[in-house]
Amino acid sequence: MGKITKEVKKMVYIFVGVAGILGALSRYYLGLSINTWWHQDFPLATLSINLIGCFILSWLTMYISRLNILHPYLVTGIGTGFVGSFTTFSTFSVETVKLIQSSHWGIALLYILSSLWGGLFMSWLGFKIGDFFFKKRTQKQPAS
Repeated sequence: MGKITKEVKKMVYIFVGVAGILGALSRYYLGLSINTWWHQDFPLATLSINLIGCFILSWLTMYISRLNILHPYLVTGIGTGFVGSFTTFSTFSVETVKLIQSSHWGIALLYILSSLWGGLFMSWLGFKIGDFFFKKRTQKQPAS
């Protein structure tokens, strides 16, 4: 029985890996899509992706994981694998340094602040929406 438990626990690595591949591919293709029509210095693609990721992780935490409809390993796969590889702090950092090096101080500051405050707002929004729908779904229906 111990061997089965170890084998089952190894599944989390597979879930995280597969979800990570899907998250990275989603980030790449969404970034390409945004960049086909956005031709400004402001890095809108990375900002959008990171804000979406903040919302998804918060919503996942407050709604899906609390419903117990997915195995905790799947929730870990989605949160750590998909969202972790979908969002990108390193690209945000490199883009900010590039903006500063090219003397786009205003855009860099706007990018930093919109990433910080936007990320916190989207996390809060995901938290609130997830909590609202969790409470709505789990509240007891009055007997008729």
